[in-house]
Amino acid sequence: MERDGFRSRLGFILVSAGCAIGIGNVWKFPYVAGQNGGGLFVLIYLLFLALMGVPVLVMELSLGRASRKSIIQAYKKLEPKGSKWHIHGWFCMAGCYLLMMFYTSVSGWMVDYGWRFATGAFNSVKTEQVEAVYESMLSNPPELVLFMAVTVILGFVVCLGGVKNGLERVTKWMMLALLLLIVVLAVNSVLLGGAGEGLRFYLLPDFSSIERVGLFNIISAAMNQAFFTLSVGIGSMQIFGSYMPRGNTLLGEAVRITALDTFVAVMSGLIIFPACFSFGVAPSEGPSLIFITLPKIFVNMPMGQLWGCMFFVFMSFASFSTLTAVFENLISICIDTFSWTRKKAVLINCIIILVGSMPCLLGFNLLSGVKIFGMDILGVEDFLVSNLLLPIGAIVILAFCAFRFGWGFDNFLDEANTGKGMRLARPLKNYFRFVLPVLILFVLISGLVPRK
Repeated sequence: MERDGFRSRLGFILVSAGCAIGIGNVWKFPYVAGQNGGGLFVLIYLLFLALMGVPVLVMELSLGRASRKSIIQAYKKLEPKGSKWHIHGWFCMAGCYLLMMFYTSVSGWMVDYGWRFATGAFNSVKTEQVEAVYESMLSNPPELVLFMAVTVILGFVVCLGGVKNGLERVTKWMMLALLLLIVVLAVNSVLLGGAGEGLRFYLLPDFSSIERVGLFNIISAAMNQAFFTLSVGIGSMQIFGSYMPRGNTLLGEAVRITALDTFVAVMSGLIIFPACFSFGVAPSEGPSLIFITLPKIFVNMPMGQLWGCMFFVFMSFASFSTLTAVFENLISICIDTFSWTRKKAVLINCIIILVGSMPCLLGFNLLSGVKIFGMDILGVEDFLVSNLLLPIGAIVILAFCAFRFGWGFDNFLDEANTGKGMRLARPLKNYFRFVLPVLILFVLISGLVPRK
């Protein structure tokens, strides 16, 4: 059977960028930047995005395009005879399932808040009541399950149509709407009175933050964010390489995907920091920034219902684009590995994700007493994916692509440089072998060390 593919190059870039663009860009990036000194963090983040994120993304895409298969079968096709590299493919599959078991919950929260703003539920809420709204949502299992199930079922319905007629058709328009929404929201924030102080904090490096936050903490946070923003290490990007044509080099495509991902992250900061400083709110509020701090701003802002609704629609689009992309990866793995039909793969995976998401949802209410190493269920699932599976997976993919006992650097380079566009230079071989592994190991180790 002929493998599905993208209708256009724009579709490939938007869908691939949609996988990378998610909650990490529009939720995690602003509050991590706020906690780590603003402008200096952003500068270091951009540096390591180029040094580390783009090369690993190129490797994932090359595995997909060279094999035309999902991650397990890709390893089997490209690995030396008798080797067991494909075992990592199963860990990638497990990582995607684990990621979706908590990502779907947060995605449901975004849709829930978008619905609340659209229906005017926040119109009668006073500033001091906003936190209680968030807490009441988390303590209501039926509400959490409803919005989680809506996002999961809609995501699998999109994937049922395949890559060309489902994923590409929907994600392309959703991503274009997302980019329009984020520009409109950013312009509104920048025009607020007092926004200039927020722009200075966000865009101008302040070296006094080194003394306040600590240089190691800033570099560590920037490297972690640069690495995780592209969702590399568990094969979630590799699948799109398997659908893409060979007309363009992979470095050029990776740079375009990364540029879109970075644009959304940076623009999210332009929405949040000017608004925070305009309304006298600390920009380092942490994860509560989106669900408590910003709603406090919206309920006090002229036309706050409109801006709040637009913001959470934008957030919902960002999270949904990642959901559908990872769902497609899981579906493709099942089709390639078990010879299932797409309908069967969609149905079974939909059930697995719906059931698997329940512990995370219930961890905020019925299972709130469950703590593992001091973390709640969402925290444990996030830690396993973000701090272990992603960096360890990237190291495995790097070893496979850069060394002779795997696929080999020459084979990787030939695939990456096939087509028109920017090319990887052969002298970069030593960088891939000796510098990049150290950077990824630093990400892995720093993610395991508690921050002071």
